[in-house]
Amino acid sequence: MKAPLASLTAAPLAQVAQALRRRAVSPVELVDAYQERIERTANLRAFITPPGQRARREAQRAKQQLARHGVRTTAGSRILRDWVPSADAVLVTRLRAAGAVLFGKTNLHEFAYGVTTANPWWGVARNPRDVRRSPGGSSGGSAIAVVAGLCAAALGSDTGGSIRIPASLCGCVGLKPTYGTLPLDGAVPLGWSLDHAGPLTRTVEDAGILFDALSGGRAWRQAQRVATRGLRVGLLHDSIVRPLQPGVSNQLEKAAAALRRHGLRVRDVRLPEMGWTVVTQLVTLRAEASAAHAQWIRARPRAYGRDVRIRLQLGALVAGADYVLAQRMRAKITQAVRGVFDDVDILLLPTTPITAPMVGERTVRWRTGAEPVDGALVRLTAPFNLTGVPALSIPYGEVSGLPVGLQVVGRWNDEARVLAVGRLIEALASR
Repeated sequence: MKAPLASLTAAPLAQVAQALRRRAVSPVELVDAYQERIERTANLRAFITPPGQRARREAQRAKQQLARHGVRTTAGSRILRDWVPSADAVLVTRLRAAGAVLFGKTNLHEFAYGVTTANPWWGVARNPRDVRRSPGGSSGGSAIAVVAGLCAAALGSDTGGSIRIPASLCGCVGLKPTYGTLPLDGAVPLGWSLDHAGPLTRTVEDAGILFDALSGGRAWRQAQRVATRGLRVGLLHDSIVRPLQPGVSNQLEKAAAALRRHGLRVRDVRLPEMGWTVVTQLVTLRAEASAAHAQWIRARPRAYGRDVRIRLQLGALVAGADYVLAQRMRAKITQAVRGVFDDVDILLLPTTPITAPMVGERTVRWRTGAEPVDGALVRLTAPFNLTGVPALSIPYGEVSGLPVGLQVVGRWNDEARVLAVGRLIEALASR
C-alpha cells in the first residue's frame, strides 16, 4: 500500500473528505486500501459482511445515487443470517445522499442485546488495542473498524450504552444523540423506547459532521460558535458512579482540573435518583426486547445464542405492573435530570468505570465486592438511554496502555454544546 494511502486509512473523516475533494486519492483507491487493511486484520472480527464489489461500485459512482436495494443484514444473528431487506434504512439513505460509500456490516452482539460483541455465530470480536480484551458492545465491530483504520467512520446503535461503551474501551469518539433525533426506520429494534443510533468516529469533529449528515441539522456548525468559557460543568458524584478503577478516576480528575484552568466552572453535583436507573433500565429493556422477539423466541429459542436467549426468556416473565412501575420511576429520574440542568450546562462523568476487560471475563473485583462486567459497563451509560439526553464519549488518557473514555452529557437537543465541550476535552487530552 502506498504511504499516503496507508496514512489516510487512519486519518479522521474530515481529512479523508478533503483528500477526496482535492482528488489526491480516488474513492476506488481508498476502498481498496480499506479492504486490504480489513483482510490483514481479520482476527479482530470487525465485519460480518465485509466490503466487496458493491462497495467498489459505490466508490466508482460516489457522486451518483444508486438504485435502492438492501444489503444482507443479519443483526449479528443466526435467524437473519441470509436476510436481505428490500430497501435501505433511512439513515443509510441519508448517508448515500451525502456522498458516503457504504462498506458493509460490522460485527455486533447478537441482536445488539449485550455489551461484549462475543458473537456465537460470527466470531468473538477483539479489541484493536489488545486482542486479548473485549471491544465492548453491542456496536463493537464499528468501534474496532474505526480504531483499526478499516473505515473512515461507522454507525452504531445504543440501547443501554452500545455506542459509548465500545468507544470508551477501544479509544474512539461515540455520540448518542437525543432520543428520536435520528430516525430508526429500517433498523432492527431491541427496545423501542431506549433505542438510539449514532456515529463512531476518530474525532469529535467527525462525529459532528456525521451527525449533521444523518440529522439534516447544523449542530456541528453551531458547536464551533459555542463559547465554552464560563460554562457550568457538573461533575457527577453519586453512588452509581462509584466504584471506579483508580486510573479512570484519576483521568476524570485531570480532565476536571484542565477544564477549570480553561475557564469552565466545574462543581460536584448529585442525582440520588440515578441509583434507580439500573433496575429501571433492566425491567424496561427486558420487557421491550422480549416483546420485539416474541414470535421468534417462542418458535425458535435454540436459534439464539445462550446469553441472548436467557435474557429474552427472562423478559417474558416481566409483569405488566412491573413495567408500569419502572416507567413511573423513569419519569422521576428524567425529572431529576431536568432539574440538575437548571444548575449546570453539562454533566461530566466516566463513560465506563473500567478499561477494557479480558474476553470472557465475567466479574469486576472491587474492595466492596464483585460486580458483573456487563453491569459495570452499562452502569454509567444506561441512565441517558432512559432519559434520552445526548451523551458523547471521548478518549481521555490511558491506564496501562488501555484507553479511558469520558462522557459529556447535555440537555435534550443540545448536541451543539455537548460537541463543543467534547472538542475542548479532546484538545486537552492531546496536550
